[in-house]
Amino acid sequence: MTGAYTDIAGIRHGERALVLNPVLKSDRSRRVDDGALAETIGLAHAIDLEVAYALTVALSHTVPATLFGKGQVENFARIVGEEQIILAVVNHVLTPVQQRNLERELKCKVIDRTGLILEIFGDRARTREGQLQVELAALNYQKSRLIRSWTHLERQRGGFGFLGGPGESQLETDRRLIEQRITRLKQDLETVRRTRGMQRDARQRAEHPTVALVGYTNAGKSTLFNRLTGADVLVRDMLFATLDPTMRGMKLPGGHEVVLSDTVGFISDLPTHLIEAFRATLEEVQLADVILHVRDIAHPDTRDQRDAVMNVLADLGIGGDDKRLIEVQNKIDLLPPEERLFLAEYVARISEESGRALPVEGLRQEARGGLIGVSAVTGEGIPSLLKMIEKRLSAQHRAYEFVVSLSDGAALSWLHAHGKIIERRDTKTKARLKVELDAADYGRFESKFKK
Repeated sequence: MTGAYTDIAGIRHGERALVLNPVLKSDRSRRVDDGALAETIGLAHAIDLEVAYALTVALSHTVPATLFGKGQVENFARIVGEEQIILAVVNHVLTPVQQRNLERELKCKVIDRTGLILEIFGDRARTREGQLQVELAALNYQKSRLIRSWTHLERQRGGFGFLGGPGESQLETDRRLIEQRITRLKQDLETVRRTRGMQRDARQRAEHPTVALVGYTNAGKSTLFNRLTGADVLVRDMLFATLDPTMRGMKLPGGHEVVLSDTVGFISDLPTHLIEAFRATLEEVQLADVILHVRDIAHPDTRDQRDAVMNVLADLGIGGDDKRLIEVQNKIDLLPPEERLFLAEYVARISEESGRALPVEGLRQEARGGLIGVSAVTGEGIPSLLKMIEKRLSAQHRAYEFVVSLSDGAALSWLHAHGKIIERRDTKTKARLKVELDAADYGRFESKFKK
């Protein structure tokens, strides 16, 4: 273990853990089971837990009191004792009763999938906005449980106490105080959102379209972000390595500048509390001019990951046929040669047929939007991606007519720099121009020059 983390309440994030992945027999799929177990282990590693034992558990039905059957719980208790387990991680949503009962039977701390993800987010949030969002999500989750101390409200850095607290003597958590804190957090977040709105307006007045990166956690968004912008954002082979949104400017081949935004990675069964709490962050995606869906095409569960991302986007009102979407199939350098060839041929077919649905099962949605294969690590496909972004922005253009005073050099220069001049006729004092602009640039020109 490296970088074991100890929070202010004395919780060491290097504890030995048991990871349990319950799967109903009626829903069982070996590939999905293996992927879900591996992902949960990855989540545990993301917060520096030492996974001592992990297994997928088949359930014929769920038990209201403990989720698992009596014999299974007894087996887990044996493993906990033999392996000196401190924490059990259950890749499922647990009711407060199930969590308490499992802790009593296993004689160790128990945390479910939602609590684990919240713990990771609490550990990673660095900006004021990120901390507020995660704390709000954590309190909404914790409100119905009241089985842990809420002293994390006064901590100076990460963690939300789901892995333990100062002791059972502090279980007198007061619902009224939590509600007051939630109210205050919502007020603070509204202030943050207003600030973000003003910053967004300022970016629009500064003439820069926005391009948002979205994708499953660990799909390579931050690596691609660094490749496109020359930035130095944290890149680690770890789930949720990026939490707080990052923005940088980048220049397209035609010379136009855009703002690129890197966002938190999505994950299957993302806790509802987090979706609601991160609404302000996701607004950047909703309002972006172009959306890059970065997909780890070499991952064995790549299609399930894609579906998870598309489901979240759909909740934001962004459907699979949204013309702003470009699917960036990343990590093609990890594909076998024959798969890379198939992908290249498929992308070429989409380009040739101008987005018409192709007779390839399951790929109809992909054919509607842009699709490209790249390697953020080697740089392969990046020039083509930049051209595709530029083309997508250009597709949003239409012709506008302006009458500008010849003495207004700034306005004329702006139009020449940001639009395509279709026609220009000058008189002694004015210039009448027909200019091709996208709707966003038209709005920026109107705002900037009051034309």
